[in-house]
Amino acid sequence: MNGSEARAAVEWLASAAPDPAACRWGWERDPRGIALLPAGRRWDVLILPGELGYPTLDVLTRLIDRPGPVLADFGEARMGFFVPPGTVARWVGTGIRGAGRGTWIVVPHPARPAGKVRWLIPPDGSGTLTDATLLELAMHEAAAGPAEGRGV
Repeated sequence: MNGSEARAAVEWLASAAPDPAACRWGWERDPRGIALLPAGRRWDVLILPGELGYPTLDVLTRLIDRPGPVLADFGEARMGFFVPPGTVARWVGTGIRGAGRGTWIVVPHPARPAGKVRWLIPPDGSGTLTDATLLELAMHEAAAGPAEGRGV
């Protein structure tokens, strides 16, 4: 990620904070490189178990050039896919947690490594999010198992 992409990503993420300037200031000075940001304003996050999340991400990256941002937690037991706001309130799938309006998520700085969470696909600052319908289709394909030609 180059400097201008990193600045755009920081601005986009910080725009979700109640006080974007304080968020940016804290992010730059926090040695952990993390911020606590509210979900439900600029994005929701669908949280998949890693055993489903990684194959789902593989399917997504074959279907589209660039999915929205994706986080993985320490130990990569869970992955968070950034989707449009309101998705969590409408989500009916089982076994998938969601962070929507009224919840907060730990977000690492987009251009620096952090300890407990990391970007698998960092935000690029454009506001690109993963379409929830496409994510659901990718999850179904991933859950169905390896497809021919996937190399698994």
